[in-house]
Amino acid sequence: MSSWLRHTHLNSKSFSSDAQSLYYNLTLTLKSCKTTYETLQIHGYMVKTGLNNVPFTLSKLLAASILDMNYAASIFRNIENPNLFMFNTMLRGYSVSNCPYKALPFFNELRNRGIVMDQFSFITVLKACGKVSDVGVGQGIHGVAVRSGNGGFVDVRNALLHFYCVCRRIEDAHKLFDEFPERNDLVSWNTLMGGCLLVSQPCLVFGLFRKMCWIGLEASVATVLNLLSAASDIGNFALGVSLHGYCIRVGFCSNLNVLTALIDLYAKTGHVYLAQKVFDGIAEKDVVLWNCFIGSYARNGLVREALGLLKQMSLQGMKPNSSTLSGLLSACPASGSVRVVRHVTSFVEEQKLELDAVLGTALVDVYAKCGFLDEAMDIFERMEDKDVKSWTVMISGHGVHGQPSNAIRLFNRMEKEGYRPNGVTFLAILTACSHGGLVIEGMEIFKHMVQEYGFSPRVEHYGCVIDLLGRAGMLHEAHELIKSLPIKGDATAWRTLLSACRIYGDVKLGEHVKDVLNNIYTEHPTDSLLISSTYAVAGRITDLIKMQEMKQTIVEVENYGVNEIEAERMVVKEAGLSRVEIDN
Repeated sequence: MSSWLRHTHLNSKSFSSDAQSLYYNLTLTLKSCKTTYETLQIHGYMVKTGLNNVPFTLSKLLAASILDMNYAASIFRNIENPNLFMFNTMLRGYSVSNCPYKALPFFNELRNRGIVMDQFSFITVLKACGKVSDVGVGQGIHGVAVRSGNGGFVDVRNALLHFYCVCRRIEDAHKLFDEFPERNDLVSWNTLMGGCLLVSQPCLVFGLFRKMCWIGLEASVATVLNLLSAASDIGNFALGVSLHGYCIRVGFCSNLNVLTALIDLYAKTGHVYLAQKVFDGIAEKDVVLWNCFIGSYARNGLVREALGLLKQMSLQGMKPNSSTLSGLLSACPASGSVRVVRHVTSFVEEQKLELDAVLGTALVDVYAKCGFLDEAMDIFERMEDKDVKSWTVMISGHGVHGQPSNAIRLFNRMEKEGYRPNGVTFLAILTACSHGGLVIEGMEIFKHMVQEYGFSPRVEHYGCVIDLLGRAGMLHEAHELIKSLPIKGDATAWRTLLSACRIYGDVKLGEHVKDVLNNIYTEHPTDSLLISSTYAVAGRITDLIKMQEMKQTIVEVENYGVNEIEAERMVVKEAGLSRVEIDN
């Protein structure tokens, strides 16, 4: 027996002969395990003494083993009759792991065994469903929760609310929230506010806050954080100042999370000096606060100043982490400064920082966007811990740089290594196929997404497929696909087809698409520009001249004063701007 195990007092002399005392000491020791190696030693002791056959101690071992879900799964597989606690332990472990989709088979097995589920069973599996955005399965679990009588518990309702919100099903969340208003607690209100932020409806947050105050609920720190995020999203500086005053009045300004949100709000509304004032007034700053402040400077184009803050942070004895540098790197493609990227890379090497999922992904993303695909791939291969976002960024990088075959190879490798692609991953690979003209491969991937993974395609996915067909000259096939779309009310697909008509000079289909856009959707300058280009490509000079004369007439009339409706119909093409760094 190792020296570590002897120090845990788990030998036979250390224990009382009383079994209850033995179980108690064993439970404490398992809870103290920080690594799988330590848990393995306890496991070995349990096998020697036969404690691995006792349901109570076996349950505690399983709970301690979820640091490594592969190890936990190997223990679970050897349990003849797992109980509810054991199933819930596995559900909890997978719900917080990098492979939450594996929780769903365990939930199905739990149901098939006829074991009566409790609130915890539903809370953990709904968390897993939310992480993989599996709306269909989550709705099914909602039904099971209601039928089993667990749907009425406030914790289960809040888990359902969170699930619908993270899946961006805000209408379903509102419906659930309004079913039994008296059962909603402060967590329910805060969860729905957070959901409104996720679907870019920040104004609804303030309406919910007013209702919450009207029924007598007092705001918590989470409530205030939602309000500050909403004010930040709409860019309302005056509202932010009012919220700052409210935080001072109720005593929330001692909370570092609130102060971090205030700094972010002031920076996003262009008042960096106020963000600096708040930052300077904080006596004890943590790494999250530094990260927010450095990121705020970077987002406002003050990249050099952000680098200075990074140095100042190190001088004050605060070690930067991956989030510090990823916030700084996020501004590099916009600033066009490759030197900053090189500086951050050198800093990572000097500080011997781990290339984890956050920092590694940020470096891969910025190198790919700046055109250094080889460096991006090198960092990707050196990353110690990848996640779905890491793979998606690298796949997207290959697609953007005209390497669709490499993007597909990387996508296949991702699946082989056990990573489950999400909706954004499929969008990246479909875009790569579209830009590379890989029609067959793109359609196979689209089919794979629906049939193998059960994803419901969004309008962006359909837009990629339509663009794929359009670029390949399959305009009428793309037209038929648009007409059969289950998603209505979005002009993106039609404008994608109109762009393809321009490439191939298909005037007849282009005019039909333009009519659809005029009759159903709000007119956009892009529509007239695309149909004009279609006439030019097809050699229909007469029609092109007519359109140009019509546009000129509108401009001339506007110069002498027209009503608002006519002014809105003016076609204006915005000027583009690019910047390239040469020799620093």
